[in-house]
Amino acid sequence: MEDYRLKVFFTVAKYQSFTKAADALFITQPAITKHIKLLEEDLGIRLFERKGSYIFLTPAGEILNKYAKEIFLLYQEAIFEIGAIKNLQAGNLRLGASTTIAQYLISPVLASFYEKFPSVKQSLLNGNTESIENAVLNKTIDLGIVEGNKHLPGLKYVEFMEDELVAVLHHKSKYATSKAILLEHIYDIPLVLRERGSGTLEVIETTLKQNDIRLSNLQIVMHLGSTQSIKSFLEHSNAMSFMSIRAIEQEVNLGILKVIHIKDFKILRNFSFVNLQGQQDSLSTSFIRFAINHYNKK
Repeated sequence: MEDYRLKVFFTVAKYQSFTKAADALFITQPAITKHIKLLEEDLGIRLFERKGSYIFLTPAGEILNKYAKEIFLLYQEAIFEIGAIKNLQAGNLRLGASTTIAQYLISPVLASFYEKFPSVKQSLLNGNTESIENAVLNKTIDLGIVEGNKHLPGLKYVEFMEDELVAVLHHKSKYATSKAILLEHIYDIPLVLRERGSGTLEVIETTLKQNDIRLSNLQIVMHLGSTQSIKSFLEHSNAMSFMSIRAIEQEVNLGILKVIHIKDFKILRNFSFVNLQGQQDSLSTSFIRFAINHYNKK
């Protein structure tokens, strides 16, 4: 059903490389070149320009890329909904999500999924990343959504979306007067962080290690089990924490919490779906596609 030449164009635009597009589509580079040439001939305009070893979209290419993205999203939605008619007449979907995802991300998806497929019964288990992964391994749930970069053997991970963790403190903190700090300044600031087993703590620890900083050398005054409890702690202390930008958006907009920029330092992580290797059922697959489409449309 897809226009293959449009798919080739969209893939080249994504990777900005004929070679990488060929690898992604499992065809030869000359075949990529031929498809792009035929598409340009049909449209009567160039879609790419070369500068040395790099390729760039022309203004016409930018326009086509914008609409191609919308076309493929609509196509995916159509395929999903047709598949849903066949597979989602009824069923039970046992989900699990790590704390940040459960509190600040997944509820709109669950509501939209219910509106489209009210006969599917949904349940959601909340816990840290480690507990959700164990629930998948123990078959307590069918599908988990977790944060962090560690992948356990026996589990399959499908990337959902990227998230950023930012340094944040209460607006009354004595450190809130700074708009930006150097990374080495965090040695002097008390920290409150998530508990062991949390994907958030794992990502923080890994990123700091990459910058030659160990958690054991920092002033960690408390480990807490949820983002909400950290927010409450910050309200009554001078401490700083690292939290998802998605989890503090409301408080930042209201001026309650303040994000502190750390020069030349970012903490990025992926949210991922996780289920047992080789045992993904049609209901879980459909939910993954639905959730990805939901956020791609935003």
